[in-house]
Amino acid sequence: MAKLWIAVVFGTIGILASVASSQLSVGFYEKQCPQVEAVVQSFVQDAITRKPGVGAGLLRLQFHDCFVQGCDASVLIDSTKNNSAEKDAPPNISLRGFEVIDAAKAALETQCPGVVSCADIVAYAARDSVFKALFFLGGPFWEVPVGRRDGTISRMKEANASLPAPFFNVAQLTQNFAAQGLSQDDMIVLSGKNTLIFRSSHDRDRALLHIQPQAVQLQRQRFHRSHPGSKLRDRLEEAVPARESRGINSVVLDSHTPIHFDNSYYVNLALQKGVLGSDQVLFSDAATSKAIKTSSVDEESWRAKFAAAMIKMGSVKVKTGQQGEIRKSCRAVNHS
Repeated sequence: MAKLWIAVVFGTIGILASVASSQLSVGFYEKQCPQVEAVVQSFVQDAITRKPGVGAGLLRLQFHDCFVQGCDASVLIDSTKNNSAEKDAPPNISLRGFEVIDAAKAALETQCPGVVSCADIVAYAARDSVFKALFFLGGPFWEVPVGRRDGTISRMKEANASLPAPFFNVAQLTQNFAAQGLSQDDMIVLSGKNTLIFRSSHDRDRALLHIQPQAVQLQRQRFHRSHPGSKLRDRLEEAVPARESRGINSVVLDSHTPIHFDNSYYVNLALQKGVLGSDQVLFSDAATSKAIKTSSVDEESWRAKFAAAMIKMGSVKVKTGQQGEIRKSCRAVNHS
């Protein structure tokens, strides 16, 4: 009976894909570039095999893209002498996975030039990073509605203004998600992405990120006690490819099962072991604590809801039709 229920829930995800945005569709590239999903998936799988933390980076990349200018790959654009782009905004300084998107785009430009948008590659890569997850202990799979066009505007100041701050309370977080057309339930479900996320813990960034110092120390101690001298520890070191030129280091936000896509993020919050203040506040607030408790004990339901919420988020303010462009390089607009 449980398997039947799961099948029904995941079956509805396919329906949600078409309902989430009538502008996007599953199989959009079926005639023009039928290998697109296989190509993106191969690059994602290879990247995760070599550096597991890249999977978390690719998932985070879509969140940070969609919350600024909509899901249009504006976060991929490099800064120029005349413009400071989104990717160089403080909330984006620790983003990773750009090279995976670049590699997939280059391969697709060879096979079907001028067809697949960078925005759709980001959406596919986020899905594949969850499904493959770290060490292939994966999460749910969902069909990705595509047909997005790439944006031509990327401004640092808009990223600073649009992305949720780590010190936000529940009301502020809810308002921030609502501005993207996402509900409080979506916010709670999507927050579970942090089970795979690694965040900066550099001293100069701590004030910005509002990481709770006690929690950082506790999560390190728990992990070292649980895995003394293990190869897993070595793999986690590899899983955090620091941007050395910027002095960025990272810590895991789910110290219980940091390489699994599971509901341990919620379990940690229920145990008062959240690393970021904006995470732990979800459990401390009466408006959201019940949903956190539910997700901490019902992993199968959370996975299904997560997939549906990703489809919804991936449809935020998309550009379609004649809007935007199909970039030749994900790092620059075509007329630059």
